[in-house]
Amino acid sequence: MEKLLEALKVKIVEILNLSDVDPQEIDPDAQLVGGDLGIDSIDVLEMVMMIEKDYGVTIDNREMGVKVFATLRSLAAYVHENASSPPN
Repeated sequence: MEKLLEALKVKIVEILNLSDVDPQEIDPDAQLVGGDLGIDSIDVLEMVMMIEKDYGVTIDNREMGVKVFATLRSLAAYVHENASSPPN
């Protein structure tokens, strides 16, 4: 799970162009959307597409998305439980 958390940190920084954020500084238990990273609903759409493409995991409704994107740890847990193949 730690490897997945680290991979997600890097991917989020890359896809959201958070050039001033060091992936290692992202707290896996901090609020993800609306938190210190400034992630908004448009960013969530980009993350949903990345999760679907990279892990084969679908997040198909808003209620599920709110739970999944609460923290980086909740996102990693959801991906880990639902990935079509084991995530790296």
